Amino acid sequence: MYSIEVKNLTKEFNRFLAVDNISFSVRKGEIFGFLGPNGAGKSTTIRMLCGILRPTSGTAYVGGYSIDTQPEEIKKIIGYMSQKFTLYKDLTVEENIDFYGGIYGIHPSRKIERRNWVLDMAGLAGRENSLTGELSGGWKQRLSLGCAILHKPEILFLDEPTASVDPVSRRDFWDLIYQLSEEGTTVFVTSHYMDEVERCHRVAIIHSGNIIALGSPKELKTKFTKKEDSTLEEVFVSAIKSEKAKTNTFSPGVKNGK
Repeated sequence: MYSIEVKNLTKEFNRFLAVDNISFSVRKGEIFGFLGPNGAGKSTTIRMLCGILRPTSGTAYVGGYSIDTQPEEIKKIIGYMSQKFTLYKDLTVEENIDFYGGIYGIHPSRKIERRNWVLDMAGLAGRENSLTGELSGGWKQRLSLGCAILHKPEILFLDEPTASVDPVSRRDFWDLIYQLSEEGTTVFVTSHYMDEVERCHRVAIIHSGNIIALGSPKELKTKFTKKEDSTLEEVFVSAIKSEKAKTNTFSPGVKNGK
């Protein structure tokens, strides 16, 4: 059973092809890594799958809903955590949780239960009255994740969720991701940390708007480096070099496809 099905999805901005005819599927409960350099089209793809951005052509189904005709239905069943910290820094931890509970339409009878769950999950019990802006980076990310899953979404989109977070906090954050996956939540995540990508069930590598590799970390290592003990960084470099050799093009640091 698939939580996400993408079919020939394309997005063009002023004649710049940000996402170029990509297709893939994500299974229910899977942690699916989306790996690529800056400007490859990762965030554009996520925004289309979240129903925020309309595709130029092609389509996708998220939780069985079409991104073309049912974007509002999609928004009810997903959680989204962007690269940029989006919580209100001048509100307390509890006020942020209550605010997002209102946005997601959580019934008053469940608000206390869900608020307590987020506080326990994030390790913030006892710090409800702390200003969010005064939390460390790791605690902020945990709170952001908690607010993103406050309504128990079926599918969770995480766009570089651990950027600028210390290694210990990153490890704790990924423990939470694994817990969610084991409970049946589908997780679609982008990251530049190869040790994080190693923990995904499957990984897609996108370059210049095209998916150039797809498989489990073990499968990708075998395909691109011929050895299972290689790193995903070696896989990534090999895949990108192979693609550049095919196209004979080089576009470092392109931001347009972001």
